[in-house]
Amino acid sequence: MTGRTGLPALLAGLVFFLTAPGTGAAADVEPWRDAEKAIVIDAYEMNEIDWPVMLTDKRIAGFISKASDGLPESFDCKGEHDGDTVAHCKTMWRKYAVSRELYETRRLLARAHGLLWGAYHLARPGNPVDQANHFLDYARPRPDELMVLDIEAIDPKKFMSLEDAQIFAGHIRARTGRYPVLYTNHSTARHIAANRHKYRILSRLPLWYARYKPGIRKVFPMGNWDNYALWQFSAAANCNKRRCPYRVKGTLNDIDVNVAPMDRATLTKIWAFGDLLPEKPFENGKMPLDDVMTASIARGAAADEPKSLPVKAVAASYAGLLASAEATVVVRNPAPASPAAAAAAAPAAAAAPAAPPQMADSRVSSAPAAAPTLATP
Repeated sequence: MTGRTGLPALLAGLVFFLTAPGTGAAADVEPWRDAEKAIVIDAYEMNEIDWPVMLTDKRIAGFISKASDGLPESFDCKGEHDGDTVAHCKTMWRKYAVSRELYETRRLLARAHGLLWGAYHLARPGNPVDQANHFLDYARPRPDELMVLDIEAIDPKKFMSLEDAQIFAGHIRARTGRYPVLYTNHSTARHIAANRHKYRILSRLPLWYARYKPGIRKVFPMGNWDNYALWQFSAAANCNKRRCPYRVKGTLNDIDVNVAPMDRATLTKIWAFGDLLPEKPFENGKMPLDDVMTASIARGAAADEPKSLPVKAVAASYAGLLASAEATVVVRNPAPASPAAAAAAAPAAAAAPAAPPQMADSRVSSAPAAAPTLATP
């Protein structure tokens, strides 16, 4: 795949920096004071930036911009729009169009001045496949650009559920060949790590960690994460006129600032990320059960879209992981056949050959196979 030359070497470097013993401990307290550590800023459309001034800070290695937010506003704004007024719908559409133009302008400026570029999707409730498609249509990420799934908190009424977030991440990989990085705060990351048997994709995405404290002693290792990929340490929450962990020239106090646990040259080599971190052994030494269910279909999906049956799978293969898999599909409350249909089917059933032994209990075993491909809707 394009843009992935030398992948084994880059992956080895990523695994070393994110899992090497002592790496997290060395970066526990104010690592941004180390002039060798790369600084990355992230911004959304309301952040004001004086680019000529900002670019004088040579420690800034990358820029991550907000891209999509949930699903886009309706284009025509006719009729009902989720209870919204037509006037407000048009206002939101103009805001969306302007923010997308700003995104492209910032990308052009950043790349022209040698900055690494990344984009994040603010995940909301609703169809995660539609949101993944929206993100890719909006951001149009290049092979050397960072992709981020932003889960602000565990609140399914305001943000995407963790179950849907796994589907989002899997669909991004199906379309691009790369997984996104996960952005989230300490409490959400800790919950995912503690339940990594349920979130076997999220718990292995490289972690962009948000916590506004000078030190994070004894935070890592946390589940599969031995260290952060990026640490968002400064924002409006802890930066004011009197005191700020790191002031970025040409910006206001509300700009988000991040530090990487490596220097600029090393960060550049692994910036696109895209691979899952190694999964640590489970306590009992056995793979856990995964409950695979249909994503929430709140808006943007066809009314006749088929819904999945509940499936319980004993799986070492999940959304692109290479391994063998064994699954049992249980159909609950099947519709009864009519007497006439049953009578007509009886002779055919008697003449049909016996089912193979491995199908007798509806359990199918498969040999190790290539990673599954998810269909794009």
